[in-house]
Amino acid sequence: MAPPPPPRRRRLGTFGAVTAAFIAGAVVGPVIALPTIQAWAQDGGRAETYRLLNLFGDVFERIRAEYVEPVTDRDVIENAINGMLQGLDPHSSYMNPRSFRDMQVQTRGEFGGLGIEVTQEGGYVKVISPIDDTPAARAGVKPGDLITHLNGQSTQGLTLQEAVEQMRGERGTAIRLTIRREGESRPVELSLTRDVIRPQVARFRLEGNDIAYVRLSSFNEQTEGALRRAITSMRNQAGTNLKGLILDLRNNPGGLLDQAVQVADDFLDQGEIVSTRARRAEDAQRWNARPGDIAQGLPMVVLVNAGSASASEIVAGALQDHRRAIVMGVKSFGKGSVQTVMPIPGQGAIRLTTARYYTPSGRSIQATGIEPDIEVLAARAEANAPGRDREADLRRALRNDGERAATPQPPPPPLPPLNLPAGVLDRVVRAPAEGAAAFDPTKPETDHQLQQAAQLLRAIAAAPAQPQRRAQR
Repeated sequence: MAPPPPPRRRRLGTFGAVTAAFIAGAVVGPVIALPTIQAWAQDGGRAETYRLLNLFGDVFERIRAEYVEPVTDRDVIENAINGMLQGLDPHSSYMNPRSFRDMQVQTRGEFGGLGIEVTQEGGYVKVISPIDDTPAARAGVKPGDLITHLNGQSTQGLTLQEAVEQMRGERGTAIRLTIRREGESRPVELSLTRDVIRPQVARFRLEGNDIAYVRLSSFNEQTEGALRRAITSMRNQAGTNLKGLILDLRNNPGGLLDQAVQVADDFLDQGEIVSTRARRAEDAQRWNARPGDIAQGLPMVVLVNAGSASASEIVAGALQDHRRAIVMGVKSFGKGSVQTVMPIPGQGAIRLTTARYYTPSGRSIQATGIEPDIEVLAARAEANAPGRDREADLRRALRNDGERAATPQPPPPPLPPLNLPAGVLDRVVRAPAEGAAAFDPTKPETDHQLQQAAQLLRAIAAAPAQPQRRAQR
């Protein structure tokens, strides 16, 4: 007996592609409450659907008979399905059996390849973020890079999944990437050696022996457990000296919804974490926090940037709405949609956008992002340079609820004030000083956002004690 199909998993990530699509439409009959006319309208709608399906069949047969080279039926059908899904939004797609297995392996936290989170733009593969301590990160691949060639072959015309499959491979095998990078007049050529990617999802250290620092690079099945171990380890090292906690979600592209919920729950004692609203009202869901704060009330700063997406935005939004943490950095990516992975027995799976998610205050951040409480730039150039692409810049991106509503919706209530000690905000410097050293990931002292977060937490700890007030959601 064949095993039952695996359960659906809710994923939040910035994977996606934009291609041509086959779209089967249906005409809408007149809205008249007469049974005979309603039946006529339904029959007319079905007739139009059948006509369009016949069109699909005609095109399929023409391709089989007359395309310049032989193609397999499976390739043609899979491309059609993928086009149909990718024509909906940038994050829906079809995964053949091999791709589905790869996705499951990656979700478990281990896979073979280069270690890059990618999307597709203008026919090319675009880097969202390299994963820490992987061949891509070590070779200098940067967010925003456009991968134009793989081993000398153009990525134009490849689906995103085809490009990803080419970049994956056995450990020790080499691949050559040609990259178009903003600010570079010539293409950048990089040679990388594939490795088994076991991303260390939680990197941590003590900053100055009094500030706990944790960077989460993604949200897979290992994330929440790794976070707990990191906090425990730093508490054992610092004892009673800890003055605050920095949770770094910069360039974290997202992952599993349940892990985002658990991470936010780790720092909240009560209240809503996130809710989702689907096409049908009865499919709405809500997740609430349980008692227990693994940071034991330490002041917190969450660092975000334009590469912080999806699951990262759920965590940042929940901690911001409850005033459990101060969000610092620049506006996040703005991916407020949920993808459900639906296995198709023997045929892979589809990743389908099924809901939007909302922060505890009722904010939909789809195509808008999380606005930091305190804006701090990573470099002076950010003030004048063109911004990195965000969700709203992707073709066919879902609109925000406020934009798509037929009638104007009242905005969610404003967030409570930060309630910081007097003078603390005045010490925060928005941008690095002119002539400051360029950012070097191996030198924390060059990370302006990190240093401002640590300085803020130390200033809060040094201020006279005041009652803690948190928003009740």
